Amino acid sequence: MRFDPNLREQGHDLSMPRSPAIAALERQLVPGPGAAAAVDAFLEANEFPLSEPPLYTFVYRGPADAVRLRHWVRGLQTSAPFRRLDGTDLWCYTLELPDESRVEYKIEVLAHGRAEWIEDPLNPHRARDPFGANSVVQARGYEIPGWARESEEAPRGAIDELVVESEALDSARHVTVYRPAAFRANRSYPLLVVHDGADYLEYASLRAVFDQLIGRFEIPRMIVALLHPGDRMSEYSADPAHARFVVKELLPRLERDYPLLPEPESRGLMGASLGAVASFHAALEHPGRFGRLLLQSGSFLFTDIGASESGPVFDRIVEMMNAYRDAPTAVAQKVFVSVGVYEPLVSENRALIPALRRGGADVRFVESRDGHNWENWRDRLREGLSWLFPGPLWMVYE
Repeated sequence: MRFDPNLREQGHDLSMPRSPAIAALERQLVPGPGAAAAVDAFLEANEFPLSEPPLYTFVYRGPADAVRLRHWVRGLQTSAPFRRLDGTDLWCYTLELPDESRVEYKIEVLAHGRAEWIEDPLNPHRARDPFGANSVVQARGYEIPGWARESEEAPRGAIDELVVESEALDSARHVTVYRPAAFRANRSYPLLVVHDGADYLEYASLRAVFDQLIGRFEIPRMIVALLHPGDRMSEYSADPAHARFVVKELLPRLERDYPLLPEPESRGLMGASLGAVASFHAALEHPGRFGRLLLQSGSFLFTDIGASESGPVFDRIVEMMNAYRDAPTAVAQKVFVSVGVYEPLVSENRALIPALRRGGADVRFVESRDGHNWENWRDRLREGLSWLFPGPLWMVYE
C-alpha cells in the first residue's frame, strides 16, 4: 500500500488492499471445525507471501493478540497490522508492490504482553546479514541474477590472507586478497579495494560474482583487496587516518606483492553505506590515486541550512559533504553510484550526482526497487563493475 500521511487527516479509508484469494477463503469459512480444515487446505495449496501482482499478502497462523509486518521501506508505515480472519487463527496483511521490487521483512507477533520478531514461517526465501536474517518478498519480475550464483563452470580465483602493519591506524590490519583464475606474476592487473570485504564475501556473493564476471569476459582479470575494519563507525566516517592507511600503507604493500597496473584508471575503491563514504573520502583526500569509484547506498549526509543533527559519529561526514557540495572536484574519472528507492538514504545519494558531475566525473547512477541491504548491493555489481572496468566482451561489442 502506498502510504500518504495526509490521507488519514483527510478522512480517507486506509484499510489494506483486498486480496482476491483471501476474499475467496473468507467466503468458504463457516463457524465450527470446518473453518480450520479450510485454512489447512488454503495453506497447503499456496505459496507465501501470496502473489497476486501487484498485491502480495503476508500470512501468519497461530494464537496471538496482534500480528504486524515489520519492514524497512521508506515512505510506508514501518509497523503494519495484520487482520485476523473471523473464526480462525489466520492473520493476513496485503501490500501493493511495483514489479521488480524486493523487500526484506520480519513478522512481529504480540502475545501475553510480549512482542517477538520472527522470520516468516511460511516463506522459504531468506536474506542473511551481519545481524542475522530476514524473510524476503520478491515481486513479479525480480530474479536473483545468475551471475551472482556459484558456478562449477566459472574458473575459481584464489584467496590470499595478508597482515598489513599500520602506523596510521596504530595496529596491524588483516586484508584478504582475491587473485583471479589463471593469475600470472608476469602480467599486470587492475586493482579494486573493497571496504567491508568480509561482508561482501559472506552476504553479497562477491567471490562468485568475480569468478563469473571474469569467466564471462565482462570484466578483466583483476586483483581485489578486501578490507576488514577495526572500529568501523569511526574509521569509515571520513577518517583521515583510514585514508592514509589505504593510500600510504596498503597500496604500497599491494604494489610490492602483486603486479598491478599503475594508471589511476586501473585502480578503484568500492563500498556500501559507510564503506561508500570511506571510499569517497580516501579518493577525495588523495586525488589522482584512484580513478574508479563504486559507491553503494552511501551515508552521504549533508546540511543546506543550520547545524547537523546526525550525531558526533557523522559530524565528519557532514563537514566533508558540505564542503564538497560547495566546491566539487574530480574525485575520480568514473563514478558508479547505486541506491535503493526504498531506503532512507535515497535523497542523499540523488543529491550527490550533480555535485560529482560538476566536479568533472563521468557518473552512472542506478536506482533499484530495494532497500539498504547486501543483496541489493550484490544485484548492482555486474552493472557497476563492467562499466568501471569493462572486460574483453564489452570492449568488443560496445
